[in-house]
Amino acid sequence: MVSLLLTSAALLCWPGSPAPARLRVLAGHAPRKRLRTPNKTTMTSSAALIAAWLLAGVGGAVAAAMLTATIRRQLKARAETQRSLAMTDGLTEALRTLVTGLRAGAHPATAAESAAADAHPGTAATMHAVAMAARLDGDLTAVVDTARSPDVRATLSRLATAWQLAQRHGLPLADVLDAVRRDLEQRARFTRHVLARMAGPRSSALALSLLPALGLALGTAMGANPLAMLTDTVPGQALLVAGVALMCAGIAWSTRITTRAVPR
Repeated sequence: MVSLLLTSAALLCWPGSPAPARLRVLAGHAPRKRLRTPNKTTMTSSAALIAAWLLAGVGGAVAAAMLTATIRRQLKARAETQRSLAMTDGLTEALRTLVTGLRAGAHPATAAESAAADAHPGTAATMHAVAMAARLDGDLTAVVDTARSPDVRATLSRLATAWQLAQRHGLPLADVLDAVRRDLEQRARFTRHVLARMAGPRSSALALSLLPALGLALGTAMGANPLAMLTDTVPGQALLVAGVALMCAGIAWSTRITTRAVPR
C-alpha cells in the first residue's frame, strides 16, 4: 500500500510537456493572460494526499506530502539545470552570429539584431536588449537585470563585463566577444560532462533511498504484515512519518553533494 502511494505521488508530480508552449512561441503567438486557477499538478497532488489519508491515516498523508515535495523539488532543480544549459547554448550561437557580423564590418546594434533574428526564442529577447543598449550607450547592465536564473545572470554579467572592457580600452569587440563565446561553450561542455559522471552516484543514492520500500515488500512476503502496523497503530504512524522524513533528507543530502560538483 505504501509503495503504491509513493509511486502514485511520483507520477502525479511528473511535469507536463512544454512542447505546446514552444510551438506557440515559434509560431509568434503571444501567451494570453489567464486567471490563476489551480493547475493539474496541484489538483492531482491534493487528490493523492486525500487518498493517502484515507488509506494510511494522518501519518500516510504527512508522509505522502513530504515525498511529493521532495520529488517536485528534484524535478524542478533538474529542469532548471537543463533550462540553464539551453540558455547558454542559445547565447553561444547568438554570440557566434554577432561576432561574424562584427567582423564583416556591421555596427554592433545591427549585428545584435541580426543575431536576434536567428537566435533561439529564449535568447532573442536578450539579443534585442543588447542591440538596444548598443544603440544607446553600450551599457549592458539592464540586460543582466532581465535574467531570472542566477546562472543565466552570471553568464550575461560576463558578457556585459567583456563589452565594457572592449569599449573602455579600445579592444576589438569581435575578439573579446569571441573569447566570451569560447568560454561559455567550454563551460557548457564541462557541465554536461560532470552531469554525466554524476549519473552513477545519483543512481546509487536513489537505489539506497528505495531500500526501505524493499524491506516492506520482503516483510509482507514473509507474512509479517508491516503495512498493517504502519497504518493502523499510532507508533506505526509515527515510524512511517519518521522513516519517510529520513528518506527525504537522504535524497536532499545526496543531491546537495552531487550538485556541488557541477560548475556554475
